[in-house]
This record gives sequence, structure tokens and C-alpha cells, in this order.
Amino acid sequence: QVQLVESGGGWVQAGGSLRLSCEASGSIFSINAMGWYRQAPGKERELVATITSGGRTNYAASVKGRCTISRDNAKNAVYLQMTSLKPEDTAVYYCKAVDLVRFGGTRYLEVWGQGTLVTVSS
Repeated sequence: QVQLVESGGGWVQAGGSLRLSCEASGSIFSINAMGWYRQAPGKERELVATITSGGRTNYAASVKGRCTISRDNAKNAVYLQMTSLKPEDTAVYYCKAVDLVRFGGTRYLEVWGQGTLVTVSS
């Protein structure tokens, strides 16, 4: 069974920083891209940042310059360092793996984590 587990969410004051982590497990052979998405109350889920297995990154305009995504392919993990946090960054943050292949050949187009809550107070 494939699983993505996020950690690192919590409460922080505006201007503060948080580092989110997500680790995939389940006899994983490879993951093409990994990313972070978020969903604020009453809003649709939106992209925050993505990173390919080769390290190419993409950021939403709203977080560019404030967030850094990175990954450790050996650990099947992805991280999101967030700085200068704003109240509008408050959301549940989800990790996603794209084109995940397990040993044995089972392929998943995408797998989502359960989410971790980030609350930024003004």
C-alpha cells in the first residue's frame, strides 16, 4: 500500500516560518514529480509548488520568493520551507506524488497525502 504522510504544520504568527515534510512509503521504485497544494476554508485546492525528479521547480505566484520546495529522492520525500508567512497562507497543505511506480511495476498516476494544517495569525 502506498502512503504519503505530511508533517510540520502548526500555528505560527505572521512573518514566521514553517517547514513541511512529506514522505512516501510502500516499496516505491520511482516518483516523477512531487508537489504541495493547499486548500483554505471555502476555497478550492490550489497549487503551491512542484518539483520534478530532476529538480525542476514551479511555484505559484502567491508564494514565489517566500517558499522553497526541495526533495530527497533516496527518501521519497519532499519538503516545503515557508518564510514570511501571511494570514492568507492559512490552509490545509497537501502533498502529492505524480507517476509513482512501485517495485513490481504497479503504477499510480497520482497519490495524495492526508494534509497538514497551517494556521498563520495576524
